[in-house]
Amino acid sequence: QVQLVESGGGSVQAGGSLRLSCATSKYTYSTYYMAWFRQAPGKEREGVAAHYTGGGSTYYADSVKGRFTISQDNAKNTLYLQMDRLKPEDTAMYYCAADPQPRGLVLFWTLQEADWAYWGQGTQVTVSS
Repeated sequence: QVQLVESGGGSVQAGGSLRLSCATSKYTYSTYYMAWFRQAPGKEREGVAAHYTGGGSTYYADSVKGRFTISQDNAKNTLYLQMDRLKPEDTAMYYCAADPQPRGLVLFWTLQEADWAYWGQGTQVTVSS
């Protein structure tokens, strides 16, 4: 069973930073693709960033490119999302997701919610102006 545990959310002012964490098992961390999605009230869940810890490029949505950065800690089997220069429009519930072969990402370099089988419980990020 795949478990994903997010942490690190909170409330910050615009321009501030937060770092989200997604901890999982060694097997999931080393063999699955992992991603971050977010969902604001009344909006659809959107892909933010995706990464394969075994190597390769990292995907970032245009809305966060240059402000958000994925990093990894192999000793802790944890994926991080460093969020800098936060904006009020970044306010959302952030979810970690994992999948062995997310079709959209692998074939088309896109993040689609339906391609990801496993989800964490989410962590809230609130950015005030």
